[in-house]
Formats: sequence, structure tokens, C-alpha cells
Amino acid sequence: MQLHFKQLGQGEPLVLLHGLFGSADNWFGVAPKLAEKFHVFILDLRNHGQSPHDDEMDYPLMAADVEEFFAAHQLGQAAVIGHSMGGKVAMQFALDFPARVKKLIVVDMAPRAYRRVHDHIFGALLAVDLEQFQTRGEIEAVLAPEIPSLNLRRFLLKNLGRDPHGKFFWKMNVRGVAENYGRLGEVLGAGKPFAGPALFIRGGKSDYITAADEVEIRRRFPAVKIQTIATANHWVHAEAPEEFVRLVLDFL
Repeated sequence: MQLHFKQLGQGEPLVLLHGLFGSADNWFGVAPKLAEKFHVFILDLRNHGQSPHDDEMDYPLMAADVEEFFAAHQLGQAAVIGHSMGGKVAMQFALDFPARVKKLIVVDMAPRAYRRVHDHIFGALLAVDLEQFQTRGEIEAVLAPEIPSLNLRRFLLKNLGRDPHGKFFWKMNVRGVAENYGRLGEVLGAGKPFAGPALFIRGGKSDYITAADEVEIRRRFPAVKIQTIATANHWVHAEAPEEFVRLVLDFL
């Protein structure tokens, strides 16, 4: 699958992978700073952003998509950063294609299984008949009962697009991702550990990486460093961009 991407900067390649419901745009709070040192490639993962839609979606498939991107753009080897779902893609990519990954950075994600916490979001999005609405504000209002967080609603509404006739559509494949959601919560498959340098950055106010997770992280990524940004929740790079960039650049 040929993934859509954005790029900026020049120098050694650095590939960024977003999380669930996201897109390349999620990285633009920190990407310009990273682009002062690197040639940054920001990918839309399958079924997200402007990348192609497909009925199948799991981590081996998404890692293979990233490998196809590396081959198509003759990257050879690059540093890779992934947040949340993108963090699992980055881990899978490093485990499956270790020669491609110069350094690995995973943001607030562990290789373990996660419980289903987004079903209400999928249900709310799928229940919206977009043809009935003229403005984004109307859609936001109808989502409010199921998704009371204003910040979350506006994040999700970044997935709205308009066709040439002015009709709304979801840029992400909401139904396709929903049908594969269980696979996205699964533990990463067994395999040989990734021996290269790795950095895991967790939010101090997040429970996505627990003390218990550190054992499995170190088993799969034995050359790992684990850093905590105490003030951040799950969206580490959005909530503490300066400290995030400092940790990333120090590691790279």
C-alpha cells in the first residue's frame, strides 16, 4: 500500500507515525523543530488521513506498509518515532525489519494487549448521517452526548472532509478501523528482540506504560531507555512539546 505522507527539512531521515483516529497533521506541533536537524517524513497509516482504505488492518500489515514506503523512497535506514497505535506499528516494524531502523522511539505505548476503550467513539461516528448536516458545528453538537470532551470531539472532527459538491465525508475509514479494532489492541507477536537503540517516552499522568510493562519492553528492546515526562498525559508530544523535542534530539 502506498501511504500518503508529508515531508519537511533535510538531512538524515526521520519517520513519524501517528495514533488511532489521527493523521500526519498530529505531528506538526513538533515536526518543524525536528526538521531543523532531520529530513522528516510524516506518514498517514492505512485507513487514516489521505492514505488508502482497506478491509484488513493489523500490525504486521501496517509494518509492511512502512517497509514499502522505505523501499519506494530509498530510505535505506532511518530513525522511527511512533505514538500510541503508531508506537505499536513502529515496534512491529523494528521487530520485523530491524535493518531499516537506526533508532526507535515509542511514545506512550507498550507491546502488551490493551482493553477496548474506544467502542463508544466508533459507535458515535458511525451513527452520524453526514448527509444531513451543513456545518461542522452541527456534527460536533450531535456527537457531544457520546463524546463530551470538546478537545476529543475537535480532534476527531479533523477527520472530516468535503467532496467537490460540499458534502461531508470521513477521511479515515471509520467502519474498516472499527471492524479491526480488536486486532489493534492485541499483544505484538513473538519474535527476535530488536537489538538497536530504543527510547520509550511515557506520560507521567498516563497509564499506557506501567511499571509492570517495563519488563516486557526490556525483553523485546534490550538496548532501551525509558523516560517519563511528568506533566504529560497520553498525548505527550502535544502536551509537553519542548521537553519531548529535547528528549528526542538528545537520543538521536
